[in-house]
Amino acid sequence: MTNAPTTDPPAAAGEVPPTVNMPNSALFTDQYELTMLQASLHSGAAHRRSVFEAFARRLPAGRRYGVVAGTGRLLEALATFRFDDAQLAFLSDAGIVDDTTLAWLADFRFTGSISGYAEGEAYFPNSPILTVESAFAEACILETLILSILNHDSAIASAASRMTGAAAGRPCIEMGSRRTHEEAAVAAARAAIIGGFASTSNLEAGRRYGLPTVGTAAHSFTLLHDSERAAFEAQVAALGRGTSLLVDTYDVEQGVRTAVEVAGPELGAVRLDSGDLVAQARWVRELLDDLGNHSTKIVVTSDLDEFAIGLLASAPVDSYGVGTSLVTGSGAPTAGMVYKLVSRQDDDGTFISVAKAAKNKASVGGLKQAMRRLDEHGIAQVEVVGIGISPANDGDDRPLVQQFVKDGVVLPGWTGAEAVHRAAERHTRSVAELPGAVRRLQRGEPVIPTEYEEAAS
Repeated sequence: MTNAPTTDPPAAAGEVPPTVNMPNSALFTDQYELTMLQASLHSGAAHRRSVFEAFARRLPAGRRYGVVAGTGRLLEALATFRFDDAQLAFLSDAGIVDDTTLAWLADFRFTGSISGYAEGEAYFPNSPILTVESAFAEACILETLILSILNHDSAIASAASRMTGAAAGRPCIEMGSRRTHEEAAVAAARAAIIGGFASTSNLEAGRRYGLPTVGTAAHSFTLLHDSERAAFEAQVAALGRGTSLLVDTYDVEQGVRTAVEVAGPELGAVRLDSGDLVAQARWVRELLDDLGNHSTKIVVTSDLDEFAIGLLASAPVDSYGVGTSLVTGSGAPTAGMVYKLVSRQDDDGTFISVAKAAKNKASVGGLKQAMRRLDEHGIAQVEVVGIGISPANDGDDRPLVQQFVKDGVVLPGWTGAEAVHRAAERHTRSVAELPGAVRRLQRGEPVIPTEYEEAAS
């Protein structure tokens, strides 16, 4: 019954998990998961083998594709999903579950299997993004952990992908830590790198996942000093002439002239953070060139999103710093994924498909495999989801489902720093095989449709 790994196997068989103290994740959950656990233990159904699936019924309005992110963080969190004495005491004292359930939780270790789309992969409506196969009890209590991580990280990676697409090769810098929760900032930085960003300002993300970090100075540093020149001289003395100087604290033209006078032709970059960035970038480029600073780059910030980045395509900008819009998903702060039971074992040992049938919230039952159907040029045409079968492959098509956990053991290669960099490379490949309309920022339907295949009856 288990989904088998397909293409793109993990590259680092001996990879060591990141050296980071992950918080105990057992109570990052909703109470109804534990009350369902208690009721199923009493009914005897808790141990029925079950298949749960995480998927999105639709993409955020107008989006043409999504990007999977968060799976590595989920696998790291799974390793700490243990109920310690303090947590069990809380559940007992609050009367949330009974003694039978407490005893089960005290011994909990996930022993099932998890498969799905690898991080960085594009996804579409009803793509089987994550599949959990285990006893009902084990899969049930992971629901909130799975959805909270995948919904957040995939929303950020999807926004990042739109932004890097609009940037058309110019580097994007993630700098949204001050606009979100401190742990969400680390997760957002990781997801942004998967979605194509070149670097982050967040040092904890750099430490945990080996991400490239950048940062120089804010307006307060200029205001601290007696003059803009004094501030620039102090920064250059400390960080070198290749630093980036923020030139819009006072007058931009004078700021650029002063920056060049202080740092000379080796000045790394000037940063623009306000005003009409398109027009400003043009005349600043001309001014830098007139002053002999042909190699000095222009970095722009100031509440950018994919649309603002697209408008700057004609301007002589070298890189973009993006904050608020990125870490809030650029208008889509959640990927809208749900986690549903799609198959369970019957009393005679056979598996039966189950599905929710409510209007507008229907799901499709059955264990699934998925394949991206490509044309003779390697361009994706259809997302094919096989129900109970692997979709037919004509030799050019690409299987999508990979295995992450087998019999409770996280397989090597899916966590840690190297996994993030592989996910970023996978994202580049995955988006490159989609039709060209994927880079359009205007609202539209998913760039390829999702179709189902079933075994002949």
